[in-house]
Amino acid sequence: MAETARPHVICHMTSSVDGRIKTRRWGIDADGHYETVHARLDGDAWMCGRVTMQGYADSATPLAAPPADDGPVPREDHVARRDASGYAVALDAKGRLDWGARNEITGDHVVVVLTEAVPDAHLRRLRAGGQSYLFAGTETIDFALAVEKLGRLFGIARLLVESGGGLNGSMLRAGVIDELSLLLAPAVDGLRGTPAVFDVDGTEADSLGAKRRLELRSCETLSGGVVWLRYRVAAA
Repeated sequence: MAETARPHVICHMTSSVDGRIKTRRWGIDADGHYETVHARLDGDAWMCGRVTMQGYADSATPLAAPPADDGPVPREDHVARRDASGYAVALDAKGRLDWGARNEITGDHVVVVLTEAVPDAHLRRLRAGGQSYLFAGTETIDFALAVEKLGRLFGIARLLVESGGGLNGSMLRAGVIDELSLLLAPAVDGLRGTPAVFDVDGTEADSLGAKRRLELRSCETLSGGVVWLRYRVAAA
């Protein structure tokens, strides 16, 4: 396969006007617009973190038999399929998700992003289950490397990041998010401690406001008072 440039990365989220993302408790239907815009963004892969992906893994069919322990497994990327129509990318640094025999989500091939800290037994299970995996870091995820490998190994050109504030914030801080697609719902959450679109740990000096600049590309009013905002992300 010819070398491919890293994907264009779009963070696609729904939030209340105060930036919170717990949509189910607002008493409005935000999911319909989310899926419609997801399709309009025309990504060939979507990415979520371990917590978001847990439900998909929990519903997997178990492996028919545990894979044999045939010695150490080299820390080399494993591409089970590179011709899928779409890819579901799971970030799972420590290898905690058990995918069993499930190697796709609604037709999108499962690709797991790991660190080299995962046990050999987990790699054997992924191989036996038909999932692809790649390594991006020794103990913590190197987001720039992960995104580059997704383009090079799978030909992914347009990646949608649809996760929680922690992962979104880490990727924004790492400089790998190119665009923000934000559906602003006509709701106020207001509860302290509720996850936001972007969350990072640290002090005031760690705020991303002085490091990343958002340039408005478009603004579209949708039904039900939802506003779709698209921003280009640039270094400040």
